[in-house]
Amino acid sequence: MPSLLVSCEELFQTNDLYSVLGLEKSASSQQIKKAYHKKSLEVHPDRVGEVDRDLCTKKFQCIGAVYAILTDEGRRGLYDECREVDDENDPLQQNKDWEEYWRVLFPKVTVKDIQEFEKKYKGSEEEKEDLKKAYLEGEGSMDFILDSVLLCSVEDEDRFREIIDQMIKKKEVKKFKAYSTEDKKAVNARKRAAKKEADEAEQARKEMGLDDTDDSLKSLILARQQYRGQQVK
Repeated sequence: MPSLLVSCEELFQTNDLYSVLGLEKSASSQQIKKAYHKKSLEVHPDRVGEVDRDLCTKKFQCIGAVYAILTDEGRRGLYDECREVDDENDPLQQNKDWEEYWRVLFPKVTVKDIQEFEKKYKGSEEEKEDLKKAYLEGEGSMDFILDSVLLCSVEDEDRFREIIDQMIKKKEVKKFKAYSTEDKKAVNARKRAAKKEADEAEQARKEMGLDDTDDSLKSLILARQQYRGQQVK
């Protein structure tokens, strides 16, 4: 397994631990935890389909290791001074269960919490800033945008386009070719992929015996976990 800094470069195109989490070197411990939580939600393996799961798992493990370094006073101090990570104590080399680590850090996150967060987040200034950042980083690629913005789906595409069009009109961002010239084939491909995943989750939900009275988000999460479990057998 490559070292943490090498993994950061390969997965996030930077070997700066703070940049991986979108932070400045002066970030407080609370800011680091908040940034880790947000970034981990972006790349959590349960948010993606089977095709992207391996890559997201690697990213999820990597940012967990970054967080472990930056929240350890001694190791953070060594990194700040030398820009190095002690290979012998590199958390990425310790075969840690990073999903369990995440659950321990955020034990109070429930399905209801996610729903409440989604209500506050969607349509907020925070979402708009995240959308703007994703648009610029992906140079207008809607695939990149939908993979990057929290809690979004193909159903949000039209809403996102309205927001982006306004940002372009106000000259907050430039109009990228990838955004303005995307053909209908790409749009339809996204919709087909989303429908396929929804159908697979629904099939797994039925196989688990979940009925329509179950919380929809909880059912989806459980169904997707069941489906993935069947895939790896």
